Amino acid sequence: MRIVLFCHSLLSDWNHGNAHFLRGVVTELTLRGHEVRVLEPEDAWSLRNLLAEPTGAAVLEEVRTVYPAVRPERYTPDSLDLDRVLDGAHLVIVHEWSPPELVRRLGERRRAGGSFRLLFHDTHHRSVSAREEMARYELTHYDGVLAFGDVIRRIYLEQGWAARAWTWHEAADTRVFHPLPHLAAERDLVWVGNWGDDERTAELHEFLLEPVKALGLKARVHGVRYPDAAREALATSGIEYAGWLPNHRAPQAFSQARVTVHVPRRPYTQALPGIPTIRPFEALACGIPLVSAPWSDAEGLFTPGRDFLVATNGEEMRRHLRALIADEGLCRELAEHGRRTVLARHTCGHRVEELLRICQSLGMSASQCHPLARERSTP
Repeated sequence: MRIVLFCHSLLSDWNHGNAHFLRGVVTELTLRGHEVRVLEPEDAWSLRNLLAEPTGAAVLEEVRTVYPAVRPERYTPDSLDLDRVLDGAHLVIVHEWSPPELVRRLGERRRAGGSFRLLFHDTHHRSVSAREEMARYELTHYDGVLAFGDVIRRIYLEQGWAARAWTWHEAADTRVFHPLPHLAAERDLVWVGNWGDDERTAELHEFLLEPVKALGLKARVHGVRYPDAAREALATSGIEYAGWLPNHRAPQAFSQARVTVHVPRRPYTQALPGIPTIRPFEALACGIPLVSAPWSDAEGLFTPGRDFLVATNGEEMRRHLRALIADEGLCRELAEHGRRTVLARHTCGHRVEELLRICQSLGMSASQCHPLARERSTP
């Protein structure tokens, strides 16, 4: 297939977690024999912020090395020739951080006789936290929506925003996210994440800062957009704040710590059960024991208690962290089980298989969706 992907940015993951999964999907599709063309706006705020970092330009070159199949084309609204971009395309995927005007124009091309299939991809909580904003997207002429949780899939259908929608969870790119056994643990705990615009401030204090301080753990936090008050709170808790971490370096950070935690943002725990976001997938793929603040695994993605431990409050978080730091056997058992689950069910390869089944349900042939299988069967 000739596939066109419109997104905010794949070059940059600065405060932009959607790049993580899509990089892996583009890589997987390319390795399966598909031609993937990625378009992102020239003025993408994530890329601007990445380049403003002291090592931003060098990291951008690293990204191109780690993801050789990811070669986005940057465009301006005036320079984007949709007729030329869509010529010969079989599948077009539009990520939800795309401008509503672009979403509308693509739908018009589909309505006007475009032979490609057109899908909208939603990986955010705005369907509940900013419903009016999401309702502005004109999806009438789209073939359907890829939603990263079943609750979001249902919202699109119930609100009448789309006629068809499929659940398409994020997953780990296991070509990049895997254990690095040659690295020794240098600290007790690492957390990779952004402060969160007050969406989880109280939760970070209860499930991260206070347990680390109470147990006297050697801990490091990576992320961006930490206000002065947040940095002061980290310092008071004895936590090293290490700033921005390019996502492809996260496996190294995980391999140099004994344990990590997951602290979901409030919109996911309160209104969007079943969506863990991508961080747990990536951490478990790296083989690090994980303790999570509460979230409802409504879709049965994991086995809580075996893939990771769940802390319902700060005291339980302290108890779990204390046990893991003291028991290497428990750490190993938890880490191995979590990684096996990811490898069995939650890689970018699994998600590409799901996407190709959706494409076939929309009328694409098996030979289009699986070109390398066709080549192998040709005498």
